Amino acid sequence: MADQVNSLIPREEFHDFVVRCMTAVGTRQDDARALADLLVAADYRGHYSHGLNRLDMYVRDVQSTMTVTDKSPAIVKETAATAFVNGNNLLGPVVGRFCIDLAIQKAKDAGIGWVVAKGSNHFGIAGWYSMRAMEQGLVGMAFTNTSPLLVPTRAKDRTLGTNPISVAAPANNGDSYVLDMATTAVALGKIELNDRKGIEAPIGWGTDRDGKPCSNPAEIVDNGGLMPLGGPEECSGYKGYGLSMMVELFCGILGGSAFGPNVRTWKTTDREANLGQCFVALDPSAFAPGFEGRMSQLIDHCRGLQPAEGESEVLVPGDPERKHMAKCDSLGGIPYHPNQVKYANDLAASLHVAPMKPL
Repeated sequence: MADQVNSLIPREEFHDFVVRCMTAVGTRQDDARALADLLVAADYRGHYSHGLNRLDMYVRDVQSTMTVTDKSPAIVKETAATAFVNGNNLLGPVVGRFCIDLAIQKAKDAGIGWVVAKGSNHFGIAGWYSMRAMEQGLVGMAFTNTSPLLVPTRAKDRTLGTNPISVAAPANNGDSYVLDMATTAVALGKIELNDRKGIEAPIGWGTDRDGKPCSNPAEIVDNGGLMPLGGPEECSGYKGYGLSMMVELFCGILGGSAFGPNVRTWKTTDREANLGQCFVALDPSAFAPGFEGRMSQLIDHCRGLQPAEGESEVLVPGDPERKHMAKCDSLGGIPYHPNQVKYANDLAASLHVAPMKPL
């Protein structure tokens, strides 16, 4: 987005706006705030696909009663270090916050907390949960299965989801390592955007109806699917396929939720999503002392490497987000294209709530 066309929305204004919209359709205040926390964090960190862009989806899910608002996550069974949770079809961030906080408490008591949920919904950026553990000095991890979009290596049919992975770890002086990535080559939204712009998709992003690499974005979206991280087999795409299946193991298989091709199709509401999710917190002090110091040494070494020709710096996971947050702070708000703000305020008008007010 070019700065000259941006509308600046203060984070507090965006947060209040999400709460207004969600409570207007019957969401409890605390649940609405959990969703708002996540959506604001996503856009503040530069993950625009999962912030304001997704608000209307959560609104529709509640309006249609496809997602409920009158229950709470429930622990089905647990041990000192593990728990199995029924999300009871609540908003994904409500289920996820409950689960990662439970994992955090178990990690503080037992050194590790491993919590798996069934009956959940779209939970936004996975990094929001792993960072919640990191902020308390722990190593955090979060995983979720998603609607089938990935075509496994050597196959034709969409079978697995984008199935993201996030790991966050603290380093010295507030520094950190934050990995937050899909196990597909790209998100579906990037291919949809290329289709709208009439731009070919790079080979390695998606397949045609026969499972072959494809550059036609319309064919990928309508008939093919996403390629795993790495792309075609000769570029080690089978590794992304394997990682996606690993996430499914941790989530749908371990949690007894919908899994793989059994998860409902993206953007359909013919049945409950029943997503499986996994949240892990690990206390590094249970192992060798000096974890944060060694983490900083590795981070600093990577950042200090000589850049390749044409590059200005070497980054570590989490650095692009830090740069975006610093930009937002300097501007005094999160920059959005005016059309994004108009779309959000059209939603507000339909819900009879006050619009967002740009600076």
